[in-house]
Amino acid sequence: MTGGTATRTARTGVAIGVLRLAGAVLLAAIAAIHLYLWQEQGYSGIEVIGPAFLLQAVLGAGGALLLLVAPPRLVSWAAVLGALFAAGSLAALLVSTTVGLFGFVESTAATLWWESFWVEVAAVVVLVALTVLARRRAAR
Repeated sequence: MTGGTATRTARTGVAIGVLRLAGAVLLAAIAAIHLYLWQEQGYSGIEVIGPAFLLQAVLGAGGALLLLVAPPRLVSWAAVLGALFAAGSLAALLVSTTVGLFGFVESTAATLWWESFWVEVAAVVVLVALTVLARRRAAR
């Protein structure tokens, strides 16, 4: 292994570690937002949406934990699952705001709407980047 390759491999390892931590924090933030809205903002009383918010909280926390504890060979799979979760959450937010979801129509003026939007967008970007880097590194 040449010096340049070793340096690049070390930098990739650091980037994977940073993206892994950032992805876990973003998934935990998605979980926390949904739990707060479910617990404190009355979303628990909305049919279908209430249980879905509680499920989002559980899955987001589980995804964050999975990203942190997954062995290196499984990091790309954990990142893919996290990215799909965040993308699904983002899609549900946008659908509920535009045409409604299960009879519920959200508004961009709702509590934490914009925070949810940006956290979910960031999670998708970070977790897709992590997936690409982790798969590229595993292919070596």
